Amino acid sequence: MIELFTANTPNGKKISIMLEEIQYDYKVTIVNILKDEQFKPEFKKISPFSKIPVIKDHKNGNTLFESGAILIYLGEQSGKFYDQDKRTIINQWLMAQMAYVGPMLGQHHQFHHYNPGKSEFGEERYFKICTRIYKELDERLAEAKFLAGDFYSIADIATFPWIARHEWHDIGLKNYKNLTRWYKTISEREAVIKGYDLLEKGEKIPAV
Repeated sequence: MIELFTANTPNGKKISIMLEEIQYDYKVTIVNILKDEQFKPEFKKISPFSKIPVIKDHKNGNTLFESGAILIYLGEQSGKFYDQDKRTIINQWLMAQMAYVGPMLGQHHQFHHYNPGKSEFGEERYFKICTRIYKELDERLAEAKFLAGDFYSIADIATFPWIARHEWHDIGLKNYKNLTRWYKTISEREAVIKGYDLLEKGEKIPAV
């Protein structure tokens, strides 16, 4: 059984979606980041940078932090969505999400959604970068059904929850037909619908 220490964020949803996809038994332990619970000493022992998500695999005692590392681990353990002979390209698109797509959209959230009007420079900078990300993802998805090719992988699972906040971005997802097609395809997966509702409160995936 997997214990998932998490919060209702894009990075947190990556792991609940993956766990639903691979049909592992898991329980969710919420870390209230609005009350700084991630900085408590007991959590810092399993997450050195005080970040969610973290998993503990009670079958073997392994504890992992960093969402990308967790997705790789679960892909290796389950043998799903991380094919041995496709890992070079899957890793590229997974790392692109970890190092570029997620952090830049996260900064856009901070300036554009949470703190509008506080920094014109920040708002303009991250709006431009994130508009470029939409364009770059759309170009990739004009060539392939999914990010790593014609198969669904952990790279898609990592990226999807960030694009699911498209209403916060004000970029216009519907203007990017290939990205929209990819988004709708993944939105219809039963495991994604269930995993997205991390808190089990009936949260719906935003429509385009």
